[in-house]
Amino acid sequence: MLVTHTLDRSTLRVKVHRDLDITNRAAAALQIEALVAANRPERVILELPTAEPAPATLSAVARAQRMCRSLNVAFTVTGAHVRLQETLGQDPARRLDSGARRRR
Repeated sequence: MLVTHTLDRSTLRVKVHRDLDITNRAAAALQIEALVAANRPERVILELPTAEPAPATLSAVARAQRMCRSLNVAFTVTGAHVRLQETLGQDPARRLDSGARRRR
């Protein structure tokens, strides 16, 4: 079981039980999306299992956040302390425009 949930009033709390990897991140993201679609909460709280989540876990979090944003649902993550590493010599706009989907 990757995730469990509780629904209290209009708040959906989803707990991710272990750090995700490439083999289970899509399944976890789909489970979270299905829970939001079925319950239509006003707020989603996603609880992560570790303070420093793996990249696959962050990918599932980003997917859930985008989906919640598109539905106008408040989204909060707990249990993670993600630090953004500053790249010396780059302005903020350039730092955001990096990675695999960078425009050239």
